[in-house]
Amino acid sequence: MHRYRSHTCGALRESDIGQNVRLSGWCHRIRDHGGVLFIDLRDHYGLTQCVVDPDSPAFKVAEKLRSEWVVRIDGKVRRRPEGTDNLELATGLVEVYATDIEVLGPAAELPMPVFGEQEYPEDIRLKYRFLDLRREKLHQNIIKRGQIIDSIRKRMKEQGFFEFQTPILTASSPEGARDFLVPSRLHPGKFYALPQAPQQFKQLTMVAGFDRYFQIAPCFR
Repeated sequence: MHRYRSHTCGALRESDIGQNVRLSGWCHRIRDHGGVLFIDLRDHYGLTQCVVDPDSPAFKVAEKLRSEWVVRIDGKVRRRPEGTDNLELATGLVEVYATDIEVLGPAAELPMPVFGEQEYPEDIRLKYRFLDLRREKLHQNIIKRGQIIDSIRKRMKEQGFFEFQTPILTASSPEGARDFLVPSRLHPGKFYALPQAPQQFKQLTMVAGFDRYFQIAPCFR
């Protein structure tokens, strides 16, 4: 078995019931229901509910776990008890009964929780951006953005367009907004400008004879 996982936290289904599996991820949420611990384990792909009771050899380790600790969990996939299904989750019909837990990375108390969608001041969110980006809404926004860009590229190329990549460091141009300037290391006292639009480079490629061009361009204004 792989050192860290046999499945991702979004992969398990009813067809996996009875299998011994290994998962790794962040402790998204930990709930204590009368001595039985429920650990919602999260990775990039999704979330899986893991269960630990006092009869499990992993229970002593599970009691020490806290939010956002990185752990590896070995266990057996089983059907969730009747009435506890979570149809909002892809893995919502199953759970993993944990038999072994290894702490891969403990975490101190968080300056902002990952679970939930509470609003926080922008300065806190930017200072702890790595935590902010773990939150479900932002994580899904980034995934969606990538999917949209992939779709645009696919559709454009299917119609015969060719993608160009234009320079990021350029000369200042008379656009409508002020430039972002970057000092030159080779030419002290001189500055590059970040492009406000790829228009000039696009016109160069057109004059040079390239046909059916497109670019998903970063613009700095």
